[in-house]
Amino acid sequence: MLVHCTACQHGKNFADIPPDGIAACLEQPDGFVWVALRDAGGEELARMQEIFGLHDLAIEDANHGRQRPKIEEYDGGLFAVMRLVEEREAAEKEKADGKERELRFHAGEMHVFVGPRYIVSIQNNFRHDFSGVRARCEREAKSLALGPGYVLYALMDAVVDSYFPLVERLETAAEHMEERIFTHGGGLNTHSGIRRLYRLKRRAAVLKHAVMPLMEAAGHLRGGRAPGVCVKSRHYFRDVYDHLQRINSALDNVRDAVATAIQVKLALVAIDQTEISKRLAAWAGIFAVVTALAGIWGMNFAHMPELRWEYGYPAALVLIAGGGGALYWRFRKAGWL
Repeated sequence: MLVHCTACQHGKNFADIPPDGIAACLEQPDGFVWVALRDAGGEELARMQEIFGLHDLAIEDANHGRQRPKIEEYDGGLFAVMRLVEEREAAEKEKADGKERELRFHAGEMHVFVGPRYIVSIQNNFRHDFSGVRARCEREAKSLALGPGYVLYALMDAVVDSYFPLVERLETAAEHMEERIFTHGGGLNTHSGIRRLYRLKRRAAVLKHAVMPLMEAAGHLRGGRAPGVCVKSRHYFRDVYDHLQRINSALDNVRDAVATAIQVKLALVAIDQTEISKRLAAWAGIFAVVTALAGIWGMNFAHMPELRWEYGYPAALVLIAGGGGALYWRFRKAGWL
């Protein structure tokens, strides 16, 4: 689906043009064309390839999708892949203390073809649009004069900015779980708590897989050997690289916090199991002594000691109760009960 097809001349604002007018605009000096597509199919990509002369390998990657974030150079132009991540289908589960919302991350893709006179951006499997990028470029006319490289920066910066709210949600969720892990009845007292920690770690990994490769690509665009279409805009890509470094560092902190929380939770489970084993062993020892004494007096021999004594039965009960009570006191003092 075509989102917009615009032309920029002499660094001025974009003007909408019909797709049939792209060839005429490309012949004019000091300008470029920006075509934005959503969920483009094979026919649309083939048409873009015919109009702009896009490389076959780049078109093949765009057709297949599910690419790792990267920057590849082809015949004076470049092909960029960025991972789009959004929160989708968040589930609400009823809890005793209210509702708890679980994060569910969904990953889409953005493919961008950039040349000296054109930029083609394709957004796939992602609900939110990037219409604000065009408005931003039109507001910054001096920067827009830098050409398609600046539009690539603006798109990349918008993608990176969309990561920040997700990172904040992850950090908040990790801090919330850390606070509740030592709270009795806080929702992390059973094995379900460990499963939730693992789900949080997987969501951090989804964002990590989008950020880390893109940071490498942005580092290439900001360097002294940047592609020709991005040379004039390489200082802007330095800002994107700095933002990605901050996000990457925050994700590392979240993953470390979750890993530590999992280890602490497993240690607490082991401690709880040890306490239960100690209680069971203590009660087993008490009942073993009581059972042994009751078994001795339960034997039906004719010449047992104290068998015909008037107070033999009460004395046996007192001895059994006293033995059990003494053991209970000893185990209680030792902290086993």
